[in-house]
Amino acid sequence: MSEASMPDVSSSLALRVLIIEDDPDIVFGCEQALQLEGIACESVGSAEAGRKRLTPDYPGIVVSDIRLPKQDGMALLRDLMALDAELPVVLITGHGDISMAVQAMKDGAHDFIQKPFAPEQLVSVVRRALERRRLVLEVRQLRQQLQHRDSLEQQLIGRAPNMQQLRQTLLGLASSAADVLIHGETGTGKELVARCLHEASGRQGGNFVAVNCGGLPDTLFDSEMFGSEAGAYTGAGKRRIGKIEHASSGTLFLDEIESMPMAMQIKLLRVLQERVVERLGSNQLIPIDCRVVAATKVDLLELSRQGLFRADLYYRLNVATLALPPLRERREDIPLLFEHFALQAAARHQRPVPELTAGRMQQLMGYDWPGNVRELRNAAERLVLGIEAGGPPFGTAGSDADAQPLAQSVESFERALIADALRRHGGNLTRTAESLAVAKTTLHDKVRKYGLER
Repeated sequence: MSEASMPDVSSSLALRVLIIEDDPDIVFGCEQALQLEGIACESVGSAEAGRKRLTPDYPGIVVSDIRLPKQDGMALLRDLMALDAELPVVLITGHGDISMAVQAMKDGAHDFIQKPFAPEQLVSVVRRALERRRLVLEVRQLRQQLQHRDSLEQQLIGRAPNMQQLRQTLLGLASSAADVLIHGETGTGKELVARCLHEASGRQGGNFVAVNCGGLPDTLFDSEMFGSEAGAYTGAGKRRIGKIEHASSGTLFLDEIESMPMAMQIKLLRVLQERVVERLGSNQLIPIDCRVVAATKVDLLELSRQGLFRADLYYRLNVATLALPPLRERREDIPLLFEHFALQAAARHQRPVPELTAGRMQQLMGYDWPGNVRELRNAAERLVLGIEAGGPPFGTAGSDADAQPLAQSVESFERALIADALRRHGGNLTRTAESLAVAKTTLHDKVRKYGLER
């Protein structure tokens, strides 16, 4: 690709050029040449000023003179290479600085330009440096996404299609600032999902503040959520930072939002709309910057229609929704989850991991799991402790009300067995077919039928 046909990476990816130069005439010439080519740039007059603007993932490159007041360009280069060894630094040299420029190239400089230089030469060097920077930042972003994905797969365990969709949706929301509503039955892992969303976002350096709305008395709501000044009420001996303010730059998780009293909902709505809080005993409005993640096990829209939940608060919270599937709708994940919880329990209690026999597997797969993943974890722990008898799924059969039609039970069991076998054999169809004692063509048909393709 010729330089004339190279894409304008500076505008397409918002990359820019930081010019560090104390000569106003050279600064003007550089800025004019770059701006005429649609390349964003900014200028500072010293290495110290430039250093303050640079971060390890700075979205751009540096063009710096070697001769600068105080710290020179060579010392600046060493600092920048320590900050980010992949940051392209282009040095501007005078006639007597050639040997210095050669040393700079050895020290990690991307290129150098000798004075006087034509505008076309500057643009050519800058374009190449910006393209290199774009590729570096894209690779870093992909690596970060892969790390988040791998972390999510370790925390939100499951290969069922609805779990794969959940992880994909969560990653898509992580980079946004949108408030999120998590809906799921008791025991499906709503707080875990909220924490994963926080960790995968740019707010992971801030606090994750969890509030159980059902366990917060009305009399303590204002002080707990908004904070208070010293003397605001009897016993308030010092300033108290509220949960919302503490979550600024992080994530505020509101669990069981449906249980929040109506009067408290009004106050929360004002915070979400105006993004400010006012401590008890103070007239000062404090700006807050937190993402709000609310969780519920009920249909908030139906509650709002019944007048039991504010409709305006529901629509404010429901910017994006994460629906968590109950365990009975992802039965193929039961063996994997049970093994995971059994290993954890065995390590915690220093006990051997019990064998998961075919009979136990059938009981696990046939049970309806009203308590979802939480109940499955407890069952694994009881099995490790040797107290499985007397309680479901091993002690008693599920009730008739929980029973599935025979055909559905058989399919659920078959799907789970195939998914578990595929996992154990790394997705290899030949070895999986041998372990299940079925023809490879039959297994292939069933894998397609149950949507287990990778």
